[in-house]
Amino acid sequence: MKAVVQRVLEASVSVNHQIIGSIKKGYLILLGIRFDDTEQDVLFLSRKIANLRIFEDENNKLNRSIKDVSGSILSISQFTLYGDTSDGNRPSFSEAAKPEVANPLYALFNQTLSEKHNIPVSTGIFGSDMTVHLVNDGPCTIILESRK
Repeated sequence: MKAVVQRVLEASVSVNHQIIGSIKKGYLILLGIRFDDTEQDVLFLSRKIANLRIFEDENNKLNRSIKDVSGSILSISQFTLYGDTSDGNRPSFSEAAKPEVANPLYALFNQTLSEKHNIPVSTGIFGSDMTVHLVNDGPCTIILESRK
Protein backbone atom coordinates (compact mmCIF):
# COMPACT_ATOMS: atom_id res chain seq x y z
CA MET A 1 0.00 0.00 0.00
CA LYS A 2 1.32 3.39 -0.99
CA ALA A 3 0.10 6.82 0.09
CA VAL A 4 1.04 10.23 -1.23
CA VAL A 5 0.26 12.56 1.67
CA GLN A 6 -0.01 16.24 0.78
CA ARG A 7 -0.46 18.83 3.49
CA VAL A 8 -3.20 21.18 2.31
CA LEU A 9 -4.97 24.37 3.32
CA GLU A 10 -8.04 23.02 1.49
CA ALA A 11 -8.95 20.32 -1.01
CA SER A 12 -12.01 19.02 -2.81
CA VAL A 13 -13.02 16.26 -5.18
CA SER A 14 -15.71 16.41 -7.86
CA VAL A 15 -17.47 13.81 -9.98
CA ASN A 16 -19.47 15.03 -12.99
CA HIS A 17 -18.86 18.65 -11.94
CA GLN A 18 -20.42 18.03 -8.50
CA ILE A 19 -18.27 18.43 -5.38
CA ILE A 20 -18.66 15.21 -3.40
CA GLY A 21 -16.00 15.78 -0.76
CA SER A 22 -14.06 18.71 0.63
CA ILE A 23 -11.86 19.62 3.56
CA LYS A 24 -10.07 22.63 4.98
CA LYS A 25 -6.70 22.19 6.75
CA GLY A 26 -5.39 18.64 6.65
CA TYR A 27 -4.16 16.00 4.23
CA LEU A 28 -5.04 15.09 0.70
CA ILE A 29 -4.15 11.41 0.47
CA LEU A 30 -3.75 9.58 -2.83
CA LEU A 31 -3.92 5.89 -1.92
CA GLY A 32 -2.62 3.07 -4.08
CA ILE A 33 -3.44 -0.52 -3.14
CA ARG A 34 -1.20 -3.36 -4.28
CA PHE A 35 -2.49 -6.78 -5.31
CA ASP A 36 -1.11 -8.47 -2.17
CA ASP A 37 -2.06 -5.83 0.41
CA THR A 38 -4.02 -6.95 3.47
CA GLU A 39 -5.75 -5.52 6.50
CA GLN A 40 -2.32 -5.37 8.20
CA ASP A 41 -1.16 -2.88 5.56
CA VAL A 42 -4.27 -0.78 6.21
CA LEU A 43 -3.65 -0.77 9.98
CA PHE A 44 0.02 0.10 9.58
CA LEU A 45 -0.51 2.92 7.10
CA SER A 46 -3.51 4.44 8.87
CA ARG A 47 -1.58 4.51 12.17
CA LYS A 48 1.45 6.04 10.44
CA ILE A 49 -0.66 8.75 8.81
CA ALA A 50 -2.61 9.54 11.99
CA ASN A 51 0.66 10.08 13.89
CA LEU A 52 2.74 11.66 11.11
CA ARG A 53 4.13 14.96 12.38
CA ILE A 54 4.30 17.33 9.40
CA PHE A 55 2.49 20.36 10.80
CA GLU A 56 4.58 23.15 12.32
CA ASP A 57 4.65 23.88 16.03
CA GLU A 58 5.21 27.29 17.65
CA ASN A 59 8.94 27.02 16.82
CA ASN A 60 8.28 26.32 13.11
CA LYS A 61 9.40 22.70 13.51
CA LEU A 62 7.45 19.89 11.87
CA ASN A 63 6.27 18.48 15.16
CA ARG A 64 2.45 18.30 15.11
CA SER A 65 0.18 15.57 13.79
CA ILE A 66 -3.11 16.01 11.97
CA LYS A 67 -4.87 15.22 15.25
CA ASP A 68 -2.89 17.96 17.04
CA VAL A 69 -4.15 20.58 14.56
CA SER A 70 -7.74 19.22 14.33
CA GLY A 71 -7.25 18.56 10.61
CA SER A 72 -9.25 16.48 8.18
CA ILE A 73 -8.41 14.03 5.40
CA LEU A 74 -9.57 13.88 1.80
CA SER A 75 -8.85 10.31 0.69
CA ILE A 76 -8.69 9.43 -3.01
CA SER A 77 -8.12 5.90 -4.31
CA GLN A 78 -5.51 5.96 -7.08
CA PHE A 79 -4.42 2.68 -8.66
CA THR A 80 -2.02 4.56 -10.96
CA LEU A 81 0.43 4.87 -8.04
CA TYR A 82 1.39 1.31 -8.96
CA GLY A 83 2.05 2.13 -12.61
CA ASP A 84 5.32 0.55 -13.78
CA THR A 85 7.11 2.11 -16.76
CA SER A 86 10.37 0.16 -16.46
CA ASP A 87 9.66 -1.72 -19.73
CA GLY A 88 8.59 1.12 -21.99
CA ASN A 89 6.51 4.25 -21.92
CA ARG A 90 3.05 2.81 -21.40
CA PRO A 91 2.50 1.98 -17.72
CA SER A 92 1.70 -1.54 -16.61
CA PHE A 93 -0.67 -1.75 -13.66
CA SER A 94 -0.08 -5.43 -12.88
CA GLU A 95 0.94 -4.62 -9.28
CA ALA A 96 -2.26 -2.67 -8.59
CA ALA A 97 -5.03 -4.55 -6.81
CA LYS A 98 -8.14 -5.46 -8.77
CA PRO A 99 -11.25 -3.48 -7.73
CA GLU A 100 -12.77 -6.41 -5.82
CA VAL A 101 -9.67 -6.44 -3.57
CA ALA A 102 -8.88 -2.72 -3.52
CA ASN A 103 -12.34 -1.29 -2.80
CA PRO A 104 -12.86 -3.09 0.55
CA LEU A 105 -9.31 -2.18 1.67
CA TYR A 106 -9.86 1.45 0.65
CA ALA A 107 -13.11 1.52 2.63
CA LEU A 108 -11.38 -0.07 5.65
CA PHE A 109 -8.54 2.47 5.42
CA ASN A 110 -11.00 5.38 5.55
CA GLN A 111 -13.07 3.76 8.29
CA THR A 112 -9.96 3.11 10.40
CA LEU A 113 -8.77 6.71 10.13
CA SER A 114 -12.24 7.94 11.03
CA GLU A 115 -13.29 5.53 13.77
CA LYS A 116 -10.04 4.35 15.34
CA HIS A 117 -8.03 7.57 14.99
CA ASN A 118 -10.93 10.06 15.23
CA ILE A 119 -9.97 12.00 12.10
CA PRO A 120 -12.74 13.39 9.87
CA VAL A 121 -12.45 11.74 6.43
CA SER A 122 -14.03 12.78 3.14
CA THR A 123 -13.61 10.59 0.07
CA GLY A 124 -13.95 10.41 -3.64
CA ILE A 125 -15.94 7.65 -5.32
CA PHE A 126 -13.92 4.49 -5.87
CA GLY A 127 -13.35 3.80 -9.56
CA SER A 128 -14.85 7.09 -10.75
CA ASP A 129 -13.29 9.71 -12.99
CA MET A 130 -12.63 12.47 -10.47
CA THR A 131 -11.34 16.03 -10.51
CA VAL A 132 -9.28 16.95 -7.48
CA HIS A 133 -8.52 20.53 -6.43
CA LEU A 134 -6.06 21.39 -3.70
CA VAL A 135 -4.14 24.24 -2.18
CA ASN A 136 -0.78 22.86 -1.04
CA ASP A 137 0.53 24.03 2.31
CA GLY A 138 4.30 24.37 2.19
CA PRO A 139 4.25 22.49 -0.09
CA CYS A 140 4.81 19.47 2.07
CA THR A 141 4.40 16.06 0.42
CA ILE A 142 5.40 12.73 1.97
CA ILE A 143 5.25 9.30 0.30
CA LEU A 144 4.56 6.41 2.67
CA GLU A 145 4.54 2.67 1.96
CA SER A 146 3.29 -0.10 4.17
CA ARG A 147 6.18 -2.35 3.08
CA LYS A 148 9.63 -1.78 1.69
